[in-house]
This record gives sequence, structure tokens and C-alpha cells, in this order.
Amino acid sequence: MKRCVSVLFFRPSVALVVAALLINLSANPTWAETRPNIVLIMADDLGYECIGANGGESYRTPVLDRLAAEGVRFEHCYSQPLCTPSRVKLMTGMYNVRNYTVFGHLEESQVTFANLLRDAGYATCIVGKWQLGKDARLPRHFGFDEHCLWQLLRRPSRYPTPGLEVNGKPVDYTGRYGPDVVADYACDFIERHRDRPFLLYYPMILTHCPFEPTPDSADWDPMSPGSPTYKGNTRYFGDMVSYMDKIVGRLLDQLESSGVRENTLIMFTGDNGTDKPVVSRMNGHDVVGGKGQTTDAGTRVPLIVHWPGRTPSGMVCRDLVDFSDFLPTLCAAAGVDIPEQLSLDGRSFLPQLFGEPGNPRKWIYVWYARNGGSTGREFARTQRYKLYRSGEFFDVQRDVLEQLPLAASNDTEKRAETRRKLQAVLDEYVDARPERFAHWKRDQQE
Repeated sequence: MKRCVSVLFFRPSVALVVAALLINLSANPTWAETRPNIVLIMADDLGYECIGANGGESYRTPVLDRLAAEGVRFEHCYSQPLCTPSRVKLMTGMYNVRNYTVFGHLEESQVTFANLLRDAGYATCIVGKWQLGKDARLPRHFGFDEHCLWQLLRRPSRYPTPGLEVNGKPVDYTGRYGPDVVADYACDFIERHRDRPFLLYYPMILTHCPFEPTPDSADWDPMSPGSPTYKGNTRYFGDMVSYMDKIVGRLLDQLESSGVRENTLIMFTGDNGTDKPVVSRMNGHDVVGGKGQTTDAGTRVPLIVHWPGRTPSGMVCRDLVDFSDFLPTLCAAAGVDIPEQLSLDGRSFLPQLFGEPGNPRKWIYVWYARNGGSTGREFARTQRYKLYRSGEFFDVQRDVLEQLPLAASNDTEKRAETRRKLQAVLDEYVDARPERFAHWKRDQQE
């Protein structure tokens, strides 16, 4: 994998993408008709332990469990520890060290997977949670033809009587449930674009706090003003997980009724770990939510992928997947060339979706700072071992809470070699933070 720490601050010419597209079309005249639709769903604050197929015991997720049984389930997908950092990494294919500014913002020079797919002829839509800048023009700027979003221009209630913008304009949804509204828009988008390739990106509103009743809860009140506290009561978290799963089922049903299910690649993940007040059961053990932390509880997220007729049923993949890998994977699935000027950090895991070896990662690198700046918390890891910039080295398989740093003097030969390799990764990115982003200030976006 080519790893380049330089950042180029311009959007690649549409002509470059179109030229590549025409070359592909000439080589395969039916490609335009056979390109898959892509539906990428990302739950909010939902860790790996919440899904039944992953060994979760606390919540009902029958739709996602069935999707895993029919497709590929990944055991080692890692996000950033928090919402905006994960969104930036997922959408741009770059490590946060190279292009993250500050919480709630995506720098306008960046290129997203939606930009690339739209330039290649895809209809594109985003519904759900935005949190990438308060400007009505930004969703389209970043590649989305249509949107139905919460936290675009404002931050009112997200659940009962939600404050949403539809294609840049506030709409009154008094008495409605926010997740239902955006799911309705997503289903309508699917039906309207059933005859052309489309990208639907759904960063969900669920299951983020405040923890409140859903329309399936016994005490649901559509005219409720919402929880009086930010967190709310965690006893509702299970209801919210079940409703999230139900909405995924709605999208699958819509794909089926619109006649496009067989040619649609569906990916489901979470943006970071579960919120801290929530304690869940997985494989006989309690898992305390780790949102905002760099431990497994904060960064290990579910990843389930299904493409009818293409993904092997019930396959479990232990390869490492980083959030920067989604952009190249989506482009590979769509047959879209990525301009070399982008110098991405991610690599495609598309071959693994077909049961092939592919080119799996040997390590994952994370730079995390909620509010940007010049320094962040950094680590490099394998499935088992994790090394921080501070020098702390953990066997995560045996010490998932990272309480017992391993002394180099006690390393076996194999472990010492892993430590050296991970240190080499950290050394590679020691000067990767561009000056431009190191001194980026929040007032530049307000």
C-alpha cells in the first residue's frame, strides 16, 4: 500500500474521473448497466458488542443477524473514538492526522466517496446525521445530490418532532419520529432511482443519546419534548437498538420491492463505541461502553456486508479493516478509478467480500484529537497488539481494558518483532500533521 503523508488541497478535475469512466465503458459496454447500487449504513454510538451475530446478548438484532448469516461479518473493523473524526475518515479515505480539523467540521478542500461516485454517474443521497459544518450547500459540495439531515443548520430534537433539513430547507415534522422521517426519505430515494446506479449513505441518528422511548416503546409519546437530560435513561437503549435494526429491515424491504436488491451492495457499521453509561453483555462478559476512548470499547465496531450472489453466506473475516478503507472499497465495487492526486491511506477490502485473500492490512494506525490541533493520541495495532506513541504496549487479546502495559524486557522474540514493526508505523507518521491543520481554528468555520 502506498502511504503518503502529503496533502493536496484541491478537488481533482471531474474530467479525470470521467475519462477513466469512459475507458471502463469502452472496455465493457454493459458496465454502466451492471454497476451495483451501494447502501452504506452507519449506526451512531453502537459498538461491536451490541450485535447478536457478534456474540451480543443484551439486545434483539434479528435483521442484522440474518444479514450476517447471508453475507460477511468482520471481527476487526476499527473506527475513530468519536463521531466527527470517524465521519471524516470514512468519507475521505485519509487518516485524521492528515485532514481532520475540529469537531463538527469537514474542511471544504476534501474529496469524499460521494464526490467520486457522483462524478462517475451515480445518483447520490445522504440521510440521517450530518455534523460536518453548518452550511446548507455543504452536502451537495461533498457529493450528495439529495439530503434529509439532522444537525446540518441547527441542533434541535433528533427524535420526537425532529428538526431536520431537506435539501437545505427546514421542514416541520411535528409529532413525527426523526429516524422514521429520514428512513422514509431513504426509501423514497431508492424507489425513485431504481433504474440507475445509486449511492445511499445513511449515517443513522440512532442509537445516540438522549436515551428515549421509540415508537415501539410502551410509553412512546409523539408530542414529547424529548428527554430533559442529555443522556436520558439507559433502560431505553435496548429499545433504540431494536428500532435501529428494524429500520435496517425497512431499507432491505424497500430494495426488494423496488426490484434492486440483487444488485445492491449493503454495508453496515457503527461510527464508534457505545456510550459510556451503557453496559452490555457479550459472550458471557459485561462490556462497558467506551465512546471517546481509544480502547477496543471505543473503536471496535460492527461491520456486516451483503451483496446477493457475490458475498459467501455466513463468512467471518478476521482481517483488519480501518475506516479509511471504505472509500477505496466503494470505488472498487463501483468500478470508479481514484485520482492519484488524492494519495489515500485506505486500501480496498473488496476481494475479501468475495471470499478471496485480497491485500489485507498488517496494521491499523489511528491519530485522534477531538478538537484538532497539532498533537493527538496515536497508536498502531494488529488484531492482538497495540503500541501507543507514548511507548505503552498492550496485548489487547488478554488485556482489552489496556490496564497492564507490557515491558519490552519481557518480550518474546515474536512479540518484540511486532513491537518494532508497530514502532516503525508510528515513526512513519511522526511529522504527518500538516501545518495547515495543526493551527486550524474553529472560528474559521463560523
